[in-house]
Amino acid sequence: MNPPSTEVLIIGGGFSGLAAAKKLHENHISFLLLEARDRLGGRVYTRQFEGFYLDLGGQWIGPTQDRMYALCKEYGMEYFETYNQGKNILDLAQRIKTYRGVIPKLGLFALVQLAWVMRKIQKMADSVSLEAPWIHPKSKEWDSLTLEDFLIQNCTHSQTRQVFQVGCETIFACQLKEISLLHALFYIRSGTSLDCLINIKDGAQQHRVKGGMQTLAEKIAERFAKQIRFNYPVSRIQKTNSGYLVSGDGFELDCKQIILAVPPPLLSNIQFSPRLSFEKSELLKNYPMGRVGKCFMIYDRPFWRAMGFSGQALSDESTPFQTFFDCSPADASRGIIMGFTIGGRADSFFALGKKERKEKLEAVLIRYFGEKAKKSIQYEDFTMTDESWSQGCYAGLMPKGAWTAWQDAYRKSEGNIHFAGTEAAERWHGYIEGAVISGEAAAEKCLMEVQTNNP
Repeated sequence: MNPPSTEVLIIGGGFSGLAAAKKLHENHISFLLLEARDRLGGRVYTRQFEGFYLDLGGQWIGPTQDRMYALCKEYGMEYFETYNQGKNILDLAQRIKTYRGVIPKLGLFALVQLAWVMRKIQKMADSVSLEAPWIHPKSKEWDSLTLEDFLIQNCTHSQTRQVFQVGCETIFACQLKEISLLHALFYIRSGTSLDCLINIKDGAQQHRVKGGMQTLAEKIAERFAKQIRFNYPVSRIQKTNSGYLVSGDGFELDCKQIILAVPPPLLSNIQFSPRLSFEKSELLKNYPMGRVGKCFMIYDRPFWRAMGFSGQALSDESTPFQTFFDCSPADASRGIIMGFTIGGRADSFFALGKKERKEKLEAVLIRYFGEKAKKSIQYEDFTMTDESWSQGCYAGLMPKGAWTAWQDAYRKSEGNIHFAGTEAAERWHGYIEGAVISGEAAAEKCLMEVQTNNP
């Protein structure tokens, strides 16, 4: 008996796989979407609690993320502005200062150097091609350095270095020694500008979706829900005379084309026959995911707002957390403050028990906001690193030498196997917008193949 057959198999039910499925559905192309988890969303994950919700994965959208705003409009999803009023906190060398706007209060020399460094890296990023970062005249030089090397060479003042480091760790979800300078420049250009990546107002953190980002993923899927299979991890992809045989525990499916919309490390879970190209295989040997934890303290109201605070903070390594944001719902029916713990800090933090993790967050919030911070009603945290079907967040990291050695090997199709996910995006690489763009691009390749074979 022959296995069930379809034109396209989409592997992965995050925003990239859903965007591909949506486009195929609208063009009346037969497909099935296989998701290893029991939920949609991938690296977007909203958990509902009694009286509130938490976005444990991706949660923000901002200007120039046109596809995400278009999807919100199409599916009637409301969004609201991230709370951004009042004083921000800077916690350096055990001293707490407050400031307004984007740039913290620093000494004059540190402030001047920070502005100079930000202009310098932006100018470098503006010179990098999104389509081919490796063609830049300085690509080999920049790809032989880490972002940490750039920091050491250009930030001589300790305050400048600390602020720049914390900001970049929050943007890239890793320690700065883990990515090449060329990748950092590509990423900045991909996300419009460094200012855009840092900012809330007119920046990548400007808006949140009411009810949580995963609700948008579920809305997108409603029109083709019968074509989605949950708890279907794929373990083997074999080329056949007519297309591909895709199999996993207890199932086999025939298809003519495949869209792989999973985080890069998960490709090592799949046995390809024939094997993937040498270039892609070599890249995948050292293509780790970012490491970030989101830690939430929930209160009956956002009390810090009445105290004149925004809920935003930036901290050096004296705390487990790089940055904080107000993640309360649109109606402020709960007060929710979220701390990012990233890279090495996340590794150490999640080695602790949950009780101790809560105590550490509470201690920091008491320093920032006083005794009212003791009156929480709940604590929750989550790291995608612990989720087997993500293995990290926000995206895969290109270490030294990867761009110049392997170029665009990841996003290249192999036969009729097409690669999606935010790592395959040129614009908004690492963001939900990038995931959508790459999913739509992969679906377009499938449509072209169908048209070629059925003129």
